[in-house]
Amino acid sequence: MSSHDTSLKALNTFAIVADATEIITAHSPDDLVAAWGTAQKAKRPFLLLGEGSNVLFLENFAGVVVLNRIKGIEVTEWTKDWLLHVGAGENWHQLVVYALSHNIPGLENLALIPGCVGSAPIQNIGAYGIELQSLCEYVDVMNLETRDVIRLSTSECQFGYRESIFKHDYRDGYAIIAVGLRLSKNWQPKLTYGDLTKLEPASVTPQQIFDSVCQMRRSKLPDPAVTGNAGSFFKNPIVNIALAEKLKRQYPTMPYYPQKDGQVKLAAGWLVEQAGLKGFCLGGASVHQQQALVLINKDGATGDDVKALARHVRNAVAGHFAVWLEPEVRFISACGETNAVEALS
Repeated sequence: MSSHDTSLKALNTFAIVADATEIITAHSPDDLVAAWGTAQKAKRPFLLLGEGSNVLFLENFAGVVVLNRIKGIEVTEWTKDWLLHVGAGENWHQLVVYALSHNIPGLENLALIPGCVGSAPIQNIGAYGIELQSLCEYVDVMNLETRDVIRLSTSECQFGYRESIFKHDYRDGYAIIAVGLRLSKNWQPKLTYGDLTKLEPASVTPQQIFDSVCQMRRSKLPDPAVTGNAGSFFKNPIVNIALAEKLKRQYPTMPYYPQKDGQVKLAAGWLVEQAGLKGFCLGGASVHQQQALVLINKDGATGDDVKALARHVRNAVAGHFAVWLEPEVRFISACGETNAVEALS
């Protein structure tokens, strides 16, 4: 366990200037428990952070920030599949690279998603036709008060679209320490989105899918190392079929994704773009010129600048389409995570 200076700027991909009272790096479950004890003893808020790729600091954090850096990748080979047991502090993209380099396919559609492995189940990350829940075998969660480790099966994780039990029952006082992924040896390519549809299903390789996904993401999304951002800022909204069909009649080119439950998923980025907001600036924050779903720190933005821009975007889209966008990014106030929708209302 090691302590840092108290600046959070390098620890959030938005590169928002903010401070914490204390920042601790945890390399083991015991480190997490010790850091939790430090915060409890001092009666200070406690925030567990991966790589800060999905958070917006609205102000200074009045407590202890703990960086989960529990490492390790263990591979077990079975007759029909591989099981990867992965430490929560491993980098997600590096895990994808590791699996491919060991001839274990199945993660390639999820290449270049920023953040740590431990953050993946919280959001049920997904891209290009695959969500984590289809690969997740279990998640190991530690109760920081009792040190008990609970292994939750996929069904117990209550996965939904950018949703899981880790945003609710296991949010406070718990830490994800490892994730189990089951990858089938009977590999089937998923080629339903973007440039992947141009690939030949009979001959395509996992590496070709990986390369295509990386190329698409790099062409559309700004590099956080160059321009502060947290990737997709808003969730793709899911609406009832009546509203979706009404909008489709008004906007025949609107992307439209029917869901199994009879509802329809719309493309949030398309809605923002149609509202004329590409490149729109407020304070130091801006809607990205290439991908309207991404809000960027264009010029020394504060958390308030990004929040004000997000509110403007949300209201403008609602005014145009009667669809209310919800942030995918977690909003962090002085005392911890705060309800993002309420913060923008």
